[in-house]
Amino acid sequence: MNPADFTEKSNGRAIKTPLDYWAFIPNPLPPRLALSWGLVKHLSEADRALSELAGTARMLPNPHLLIGPFIRREAVLSSRIEGTQASLSDLLFFEASGSVDPKAPDVQEVANYVKAMEYGLARLQKFPLSLRFIRELHERLMHRVRGEHLTPGEFRRSQNWVGLPGCTLTDATYVPPPVKEMEEALSEFEAYLHAPSELPLLIRLAGIHYQFEAIHPFLDGNGRIGRLLITLLLCKEGALPEPLLYLSAFFGRNRSEYYRLLLAVSQEGSWADWISFFLRGVAEQSRDAVARSGQLLHLWQSYRHQFQSARSSALQLRLVDQLFAYPAITTTQAAKLLQVTHRSAQLNIDKLIGRGILKEATGKQRNRVFVALEIVKIIEAPHVS
Repeated sequence: MNPADFTEKSNGRAIKTPLDYWAFIPNPLPPRLALSWGLVKHLSEADRALSELAGTARMLPNPHLLIGPFIRREAVLSSRIEGTQASLSDLLFFEASGSVDPKAPDVQEVANYVKAMEYGLARLQKFPLSLRFIRELHERLMHRVRGEHLTPGEFRRSQNWVGLPGCTLTDATYVPPPVKEMEEALSEFEAYLHAPSELPLLIRLAGIHYQFEAIHPFLDGNGRIGRLLITLLLCKEGALPEPLLYLSAFFGRNRSEYYRLLLAVSQEGSWADWISFFLRGVAEQSRDAVARSGQLLHLWQSYRHQFQSARSSALQLRLVDQLFAYPAITTTQAAKLLQVTHRSAQLNIDKLIGRGILKEATGKQRNRVFVALEIVKIIEAPHVS
């Protein structure tokens, strides 16, 4: 890391360590920020879009409807930023069947992201967001995947760095605080999480996301944990009644800018540029989530109308509802859900296949997985309108 890259306006200080490399220690939150009309405009647009999404979430006929597909979309996109290639279809097949497709060996990492998010959402109802909580998330994220040897659930005890593949400490783009300074920064970070603040919530979240990435407290998984925290904090603070907003799609589309602006806060103190970018992401992804939710709800109503008008059994309606919570199913899972025999469950699945709602995805005669392709298509679409 080149200390000359860090100007007098940098958000912290570069230090030379006893091992003769340079590292950066970010200033504690809150940021020193001068509000401009441009920033106020971005905040207003983000707040308005987020409020519309919150209203959509409150109108869901079933609180579990759509949540599962949205979490899984985020898991795929957040993991993809870190280099995984697994798709939503790969994830659904893995979760439903327990089998890893050789074409998607990294699907376990994506599945772990789902588990970490679901654990965090449940845990936050009874447990405050803390360093212990963050370690618990990390333990679930890194369980039995590449990097598992990098101490899952524990803050690092050695120096890490950020840069091009193969770079060293001396030529890294960014070197976060050494362990002792990291521990001090984490303590201040935790105190900030619990402290009252006069800052608007979304500006506060932009600062929290930067700070976590600047501290970089784990040997691996920092980006994914940092993005998880955004959604968890939105729910914890009551800005969203259900976890429907995720920023990984926006960060992924603007990946170079995402990393450049985070680094610019450290090097140049460019808080306004980073926060404006973050707020733009909140606005864009809130509008996307509203549109995507609307398409899914319209499809749900269409499916239910088909069966209600045909006076179909309540079992098929329950099966349809389940697909909008999780758009893949096996016969065994359907039998358990509907509390019927394996044969009866297959008959109900066959009726959904006949109406084009489900399609068998494995091409096998045994251990088959049935996927709701129209639901997956809406969730996987890069953009909706």
